[in-house]
Amino acid sequence: MFSKIRSDIQCILDRDPAARSTWEVITCYPGLHAVILHRPAHWFWTHGFKWLGRFTSHISRFLTGIEIHPGAIIGERVFFDHAMGTVVGETAEIGDGCTIYQGVTLGGTSLYKGAKRHPTLGKDVVVSAGAKVLGGFEVGDGAKIGSNAVVIKPVPAGATAVGIPARIIQSKVGESADVAGAQPKFSAYGITNEDDPVSQALRGLIDSASSQDQQIARLWQALEKICQQQQMQMPEGERGECFEAERLNQLVGK
Repeated sequence: MFSKIRSDIQCILDRDPAARSTWEVITCYPGLHAVILHRPAHWFWTHGFKWLGRFTSHISRFLTGIEIHPGAIIGERVFFDHAMGTVVGETAEIGDGCTIYQGVTLGGTSLYKGAKRHPTLGKDVVVSAGAKVLGGFEVGDGAKIGSNAVVIKPVPAGATAVGIPARIIQSKVGESADVAGAQPKFSAYGITNEDDPVSQALRGLIDSASSQDQQIARLWQALEKICQQQQMQMPEGERGECFEAERLNQLVGK
């Protein structure tokens, strides 16, 4: 038990630059308190003491602002960062090394008792502030859920889900940037580059238009040269201003 608490404390020190000491984490981090209180609540729940499990989780909710059903399964090194208003449902499962921010809901969409109604998070998943993950599906290892996303379908390992309803952005190399390599990197709030599919599409259109603009400019230059050689008059409709690709890319966040 104490080894789990030590690993929980260390994961907070590793992921939160505001954490200055072990004593500060022990006394001032409600995310740690919620995880510690969930363990006896889960033990009570799984050993037939249902009311006692619910009452323990209720006390934990009152003290931390984080509501975790005693039936939920939580792995090691799970960090509830701030996490005020976070709700974790009865059949939810959270894998080792996950990070969950404030206002997150791991909820269910079914009313059938005993069924798997809530999501399963793999290892090293980041669920950003305000996200809603709804349903009994899996979120793969190393996946990231963007802020305020509403996820209603499975997320592959290493992928990113953003938007309402969430759109899935596949990892370029088939694994998450957060867990790849010898020394895993951590991205606060799940923020990485190229997470917005709309801006990616816009940048693609801008690049394509810029390429066409350059080709048209070269055609006009060739036409001018031919007209000069043949002593012909240039046709009407000369080119106006050039396509400002760089300015437009700055507007969409390139």
